[in-house]
Amino acid sequence: MPPLIADTALIFGRYARQTLRSTPALIFGMVQPLLFLVFFGPLLTDLPLGGRAGSWQTIVPGILVQLGLFSASFTGIGLILERRTGVIERMRVTPVSRLALLMGRVLKDVALLLVQSLLLVCVAVVLGLRAPVLGVAIGFVFVGVLTVSLASLSYALAMRVASPQGFAPVINSITMPAMLLSGILLPMSLGPRWLDIASHFVPFRYLVDGVRAAFAGEYGDGKIALASLVASALAVVAVTLGARLFQQAGA
Repeated sequence: MPPLIADTALIFGRYARQTLRSTPALIFGMVQPLLFLVFFGPLLTDLPLGGRAGSWQTIVPGILVQLGLFSASFTGIGLILERRTGVIERMRVTPVSRLALLMGRVLKDVALLLVQSLLLVCVAVVLGLRAPVLGVAIGFVFVGVLTVSLASLSYALAMRVASPQGFAPVINSITMPAMLLSGILLPMSLGPRWLDIASHFVPFRYLVDGVRAAFAGEYGDGKIALASLVASALAVVAVTLGARLFQQAGA
């Protein structure tokens, strides 16, 4: 097995076991998406949301992308705490690849998010969601790629910020406008023309549209293909930049 893969698997295992021992983190990470699903979703079930699919096929994909957006963006806080307690310093003296230190964490975040996404979809099915299995699987792939991108950047930023108090405002200033302009809560086509145009400059808009098309079983209208291109480009840029910053910071 190549050293990078072996090191990544080692780091992934360490943080996966750590996450499994932290039951409150697993539970409370699902609270906000479930609140949106249970208390916000029923308000929209009888409204025309601009698509041929049902309302749940519009609402649930947005919530999944929201889960990926916020969960992945804030993963760096844990790394800041590790720096304060000396965990990072101890890892620096090991022969483990610096890139593996990043990717092992990122893959753990992807695995956790996919489990949470599966639970969220199961609850949504009880509430009324009907979507093809293939479409749900495609949606999970998009959310997983989004997590890889944002978690990589989040960890890189965490290596350069001294405290959670400095980290959180930066993330909030990015994620909140991104959420509002990507059509996570409602399709941007329902808004005024200028707002719909502005949302096309936010890459997450294309991921949301792609996941919604997948959940509706609309595989040939181009939205999934465009979302694939945007997600792939975002992942390449984010992982390359994140890995460079992470290594330059001496992780």
